Amino acid sequence: MFLHKIKSEGLAHLSYILGDGDEAVVIDPRRDVDCYIDIGAREGVRITRIFETHRNEDYVIGSVELATRTGASIHHGHALDFGYGEDVREGDCFECGALRLRVLETPGHTPESISLVLTDGNQGDTPVGVFTGDALFVGDVGRTDLIEGREREMAEALHRSLFDKLLPLGDQALLYPAHGAGSVCGENMADREFSTLGHERAHNPLLQVADREAFVRRKLDEHHYVPPYFRQMERLNQCGAPVLHHLPPPAPLPPDAFEARRKGGARVVDLRSAQAFAGTHVPGSLALPLPLLPAYAGYLLGYDEDLLLVAEDADAAREAVARLARMDYTRVAGYLKGGLGEWESSGREFGSIDAVHAADLDARLQSPEPPLLLDVRKITEYRDKRLRGATHVFLGHLPARICELPRDRPIVTFCGSGQRAIVAASLLRAAGIAHVENAFGSMAACEAIGCRTLESGETTAE
Repeated sequence: MFLHKIKSEGLAHLSYILGDGDEAVVIDPRRDVDCYIDIGAREGVRITRIFETHRNEDYVIGSVELATRTGASIHHGHALDFGYGEDVREGDCFECGALRLRVLETPGHTPESISLVLTDGNQGDTPVGVFTGDALFVGDVGRTDLIEGREREMAEALHRSLFDKLLPLGDQALLYPAHGAGSVCGENMADREFSTLGHERAHNPLLQVADREAFVRRKLDEHHYVPPYFRQMERLNQCGAPVLHHLPPPAPLPPDAFEARRKGGARVVDLRSAQAFAGTHVPGSLALPLPLLPAYAGYLLGYDEDLLLVAEDADAAREAVARLARMDYTRVAGYLKGGLGEWESSGREFGSIDAVHAADLDARLQSPEPPLLLDVRKITEYRDKRLRGATHVFLGHLPARICELPRDRPIVTFCGSGQRAIVAASLLRAAGIAHVENAFGSMAACEAIGCRTLESGETTAE
């Protein structure tokens, strides 16, 4: 028997392949499916079934892709009219050698959500583990705000799923969720990817709220952002995403060809570090460091535009292509061959963004003519701790609100460490705002040196 977890960085998506004998099943596959096929070949098994715990919102599920490559059947909850695959219902069982997967209907995150209870036929019917999708995470539970107008209904359903179905499986059961820390599908997941139902019962904050109405109130009081690309994911994942067959390698473009595509309307996305972008970048480009790409591409990139990448090397460009494809951004026209070094050597113009040290920022904020401090963190972060006088605009909402910002006053972008702030700075600069600076270190640096303008407490949400 074997079980392998596959993590998609950035999205913090967790998928699984498990098997026994000559068969294997895959749960919640990502779109680039070679990893599952490679594991199957290495283990000497055929992938015969694919399970989806729910219609995913944050990535294109790879079920159709994997089924096309392997001939496996696809199974998902019956409470949504999918355009492909087969419906399953409470109590349905599927065997894979001595392994058995039993379906639990666990709505709440979405109406059709299911969990899969894993047992080992060699050792009876006691659950070994459970694949919970987005119903239960390590340290958190699924968000219930995705269907407008049905938030209370979904929160009540999730409470029943957690307390009446999942926890009764027993403290010994291992927990296999579909996402880990950093996912937009939860807010407070623990920074580890292993747990048991017993540990979660004792330590997961939401599982301490057994009273249904108190649980519902907690869920209704949560604040989650809904990236625009969620609608695209939901459509594709309900109808069935087009088959890619493979991820095309990005084309290396010398500066002349890169510039021609840029002038033709392609969007330049710079994947390098915040510090590298601040030092030198292609004018008008969007800073989106590779680790942040999955979190903010869905806010800042359109599906109707070609993309040009600036990366540290070819490997980083290829990784970006994979991460973008998982969100259905497939129009990558190429990457800058030789990087910014070649761009500079060709004699072309380049931009830069000044950095502000935390101590200097603290002093300037107390001066008679302070800069506008633009805090682009999540509202929950901003409520917890902020600098006095800051203006808050969540990074994902910034493109629509740039017109509200002054152009006759210096703007310093600010976040938790300076990484999201460089994205904001690039957006402002591309919009024609000239005097933009980035607060490297941002809140982390301000806390380290004890900025006098630090404040804590609630504030009005945007």
